[in-house]
Amino acid sequence: MIPWKLLDQVPVPGDGGELTLFVRDQEYSIRVAQIELMNSRVYAREDALSKLGCERIRGRKKARVLIGGLGMGFALATALDHVDADAEVVVAELVPGVFKWNREIFGHLAGHPLRDRRVTAREMDVARVIREGRVGFDAVLLDIDNGPDGLTRRSNGWLYSDAGIASCRAALRPSGVLGIWSAGPDRAFVRRLQRNNLSVDEVEVGSRSKHRGARHTLWLATPPR
Repeated sequence: MIPWKLLDQVPVPGDGGELTLFVRDQEYSIRVAQIELMNSRVYAREDALSKLGCERIRGRKKARVLIGGLGMGFALATALDHVDADAEVVVAELVPGVFKWNREIFGHLAGHPLRDRRVTAREMDVARVIREGRVGFDAVLLDIDNGPDGLTRRSNGWLYSDAGIASCRAALRPSGVLGIWSAGPDRAFVRRLQRNNLSVDEVEVGSRSKHRGARHTLWLATPPR
């Protein structure tokens, strides 16, 4: 088997640590502390989060979507496939090196979504974008860290707290949707969403297409109508 080759490593702002990018043949892997966060051949979860979230706002004029975490660009690409030409998709990514990798190394795998004129790229913590609350979003889609069980940054835990959930809800336009990916189910977190007056649909998806591979959890939360 062809061995993995280290291509680059970049620091994670704030809590320290670093992200590393490996390649093997045409397969790419982003890792932290030797734990794989994402792989270019395994991205069904990203597709599902964007597809299910954006389907709920289909047809809205000048829709605004916020994606937390750029990753390898697959969630962004899928969101662009499911919104209209007048939409804006804001992607917030804390680690500048991830933008660089998408632009210079593996962006072709997702069709170079950062080049789409509908995209606004923000090199900052998605929590900061949510806190700004200047203009509401029709969908807020979070594919960061490990879900409610943080892995790369302790500060990510705020997003999944009562205060973070309340801020996410406040960032939504009427009838908006909050979509969240997690490595697995979390009943306490579901109760936290419900405690913040959100209706929650839980969907189990596979890491690979056709529902194969490791099982992941998606939550789609909406305010009452």
